[in-house]
Amino acid sequence: MSVWLPGAPCTPRACIDATSRATAAPRAVARLTAVVLLLLAGIALTPLGGRLPAGWVRGWARAVVRAAGVRVRITGAAPPDGGLLLVANHISWLDVPLLAAVRPARMVAKQEIRTWPVAGRIVARGGVLFIDRDRLRALPATVAHLADVLRRGQAVAVFPEGSTWCGRAQGRFRRAAFQAALDAGVPVQPVRIRYRTGGGAASTAPAFIGDDSLLASLWRVVTARGLVADVDVRPRLAPHGTRRDLAAAAETAARGADAYASTHTPHLRPARAMRGGTAQRTTPASSR
Repeated sequence: MSVWLPGAPCTPRACIDATSRATAAPRAVARLTAVVLLLLAGIALTPLGGRLPAGWVRGWARAVVRAAGVRVRITGAAPPDGGLLLVANHISWLDVPLLAAVRPARMVAKQEIRTWPVAGRIVARGGVLFIDRDRLRALPATVAHLADVLRRGQAVAVFPEGSTWCGRAQGRFRRAAFQAALDAGVPVQPVRIRYRTGGGAASTAPAFIGDDSLLASLWRVVTARGLVADVDVRPRLAPHGTRRDLAAAAETAARGADAYASTHTPHLRPARAMRGGTAQRTTPASSR
């Protein structure tokens, strides 16, 4: 089996809780319309790629999540400029704009998306990096390409679990992308994504798993009340050790643990914060 193939056992019936507090249908329709319009605007601007100011991309990404009625709470230090491997646990389609709100990056996506009518060509022009998860022989070339992009000072965003999970369970981080960070000599920025209700309880409503359809997931999100997306930018990891060590340290960070030194090899310490770097303040977005 390819190291890129997903392996999450999560399914909508078994893992997604029924929404007990649903918003009114007219408001849900308004939210859905706003999300679709923002996504279409993003697709239209995709060919501009890296020419768009990072601040614009971050603002658009936050607007997509806010339009769905989800408050955004980002904590931790802002990622640095330059080559960076951005990794996070994967729960929902909302994870993509949430990572872009942290730092715009070139996303890694499955090869099949390239063949989609219209959308495949647009996404490809926008700088998405495609991987062939069914061909193990293609993996070294894929890693080499990712390393080359990182060496050029660009950020690359990866969900190393290889599949979405419900949020209560979490998969293991696959190692291939971490080899690219080692080869390029760039740090790894772990990010922990969680979804909860306004009362603080974990929520699986945003999960996009198994045979769930995108439309069903969208509707579940826009009809939910009081959803909050917590995005915790963890300390950066220096590119040292083996890819196994680096993947394990990033996985530990994405699970919310801080004990890097006690659970992994001593040289895998968080990278030093940039001089003059500023912490990203917690800024809850208003619900709609």
